[in-house]
Amino acid sequence: MSAAACVAQFVTLAEQDLAQPADGDLTDQELAAVMTAAVRLYALRCEVRDTFPPPLLAEKVTATDVATVVSEMIRVADLNMFDLSMWHGRTRPQQG
Repeated sequence: MSAAACVAQFVTLAEQDLAQPADGDLTDQELAAVMTAAVRLYALRCEVRDTFPPPLLAEKVTATDVATVVSEMIRVADLNMFDLSMWHGRTRPQQG
């Protein structure tokens, strides 16, 4: 199965689970595994390619969605706001 087909299959499954978030087919562990892989891949690509493409389809998420996920990721990674402000303030390559 191609990567595009796997992604499409996961997106379909996730969208079905959005309709029934308490009783979806994806377990919390499976969702964590997918998010972990996606976060690691995104971070490594940014580092290797020295570019920062949009990590989300902005029209598909709300500010609440992002704040919820980021807040929990900060807790799990044992980061604090000082750590985040240092990363946020780092120099990034010019993108055009």
